[in-house]
Amino acid sequence: MSSTLLEVTRSAHEEVERLERLVVKDLQREPASNRERLFQNHRVRNMIDSVINTTDKLVEIYEDKDNARKDEIAALGGQTSSGTNVFSAFYDRLKEIREYHRRHPVARVVDIAEEYEELLKEEPRVEFSGEEAFGRYLDLHELYNEYINSKFGKPIEYSAFLDVFPKTYEIQRSLKFTRQYMDYLDHLLEYLVSFFQKTEPLQDVDRIFSKVETEFEERWVAGKVHGWENKGLENGHVSSSGPVIDLDYFSSVEELMSFGSEKLKEALAVHGLKTGGTLQQRAERLFLLKNTTIDKIDRKHFAKGSGGLEQNADPAASPQISTSKGVALLEAKIQRLCELLSETIEQTKENIEKKQALTYEEMEAEREEEEVQADSESDEEEQQIYNPLKLPMGWDGKPIPYWLYKLHGLGQEFKCEICGNHSYWGRRAFERHFKEWRHQHGMRCLGIPNTKNFNEITSIKEAKVLWERIQERQGLNKWRPDLEEEYEDKEGNIYNKKTFTDLQRQGLI
Repeated sequence: MSSTLLEVTRSAHEEVERLERLVVKDLQREPASNRERLFQNHRVRNMIDSVINTTDKLVEIYEDKDNARKDEIAALGGQTSSGTNVFSAFYDRLKEIREYHRRHPVARVVDIAEEYEELLKEEPRVEFSGEEAFGRYLDLHELYNEYINSKFGKPIEYSAFLDVFPKTYEIQRSLKFTRQYMDYLDHLLEYLVSFFQKTEPLQDVDRIFSKVETEFEERWVAGKVHGWENKGLENGHVSSSGPVIDLDYFSSVEELMSFGSEKLKEALAVHGLKTGGTLQQRAERLFLLKNTTIDKIDRKHFAKGSGGLEQNADPAASPQISTSKGVALLEAKIQRLCELLSETIEQTKENIEKKQALTYEEMEAEREEEEVQADSESDEEEQQIYNPLKLPMGWDGKPIPYWLYKLHGLGQEFKCEICGNHSYWGRRAFERHFKEWRHQHGMRCLGIPNTKNFNEITSIKEAKVLWERIQERQGLNKWRPDLEEEYEDKEGNIYNKKTFTDLQRQGLI
């Protein structure tokens, strides 16, 4: 039985309304865990996409470019193109329906309500790498390798790269017009957009970027884009600031030579010209632009792989980044995404610092523990518990007794400057933290060994002063294991390494 346009229209409206009700019903349920919340957001995103697709079809039907809908409505009123009256049209349709049911006597009636209810139990497939831990952390290792192996990057550690990569405005401007830097920006933006869409599927990335572009245009015209206050080269014109030199003020090569080799090199790099040669050769090459547009200069003067950045001669080059304005816009989009993902970036840095202080066995044990916790999450465990005093949770998932809270002094706060002003509640947690990864990492950053001499020291200044005194007293700058390494015999007596070795040789231990 062929479906009429009016029936298709009715069915589409019904589907849109049903999906809207399902979206409301799904969002009214409080997810039991972050994992379930992510699944919920992706389910809602998929349903919204279905509503948009169905609505597009409805718009196409209502536009009625082929007049099919108009003819069908006219047929219902008895005005058929063949001249038959309304009753003949009705009985023809009735005959068609009876014929359909005669050929399909056992056709199953599908309960659409049950079919749509199954959507609420669906777990959408969301792909994350192992390093991303289901959206908890960023995985920027490939971009990190791309950064440290480039001319614009620096040989730094991965944890330091997590602080550096959002700050594209700190990179030297003359290095931003290379193909390597443009590819790096493309890859970085592509990864951040992909990660943001996977972790925040209900956010509209296109709308966010549209707002960024609007704000960027205003700041670009005013010359207030961070890192691009002096626009440099834009659309083939030369400005009088930054590494780009305004040639209108110079009438000879000798005058250009007064800038020196380095500034001439930067100016040539901005235009995509070769930067090598003597001071005079660089000045002559740059002076070619005084009376000639960049697209008419001989190709032999351009750097290898450049092809004239401002005219976008390379067909593989993206037109969006063919100018300094395009590069600045890409940087603005990356910085906006980094602002939205700032909490995730901080968690990633903490995770990396924590891993640096753990052994392989400890990391494996922690990973297994996280998997067990993820599998054992349930609605009962996540139920809100009445806890007006905000007491810590015990082993059973319930607040500990108040007398125990007072006994252990858990209301007392201890801050450690070496740990980044992290707070520890209770004397026991404070004493234990001196051997934990956070304090060890802080001491390592200060270049001080985390020995028992520094227990109870929480101030960076006090730790440095004590370390200087120890060095002055010992007369050396390194740890002496023969005096400071501790050994214990079977009876529990403590000796340093030298004494323990002597007693062992004498057979006294």
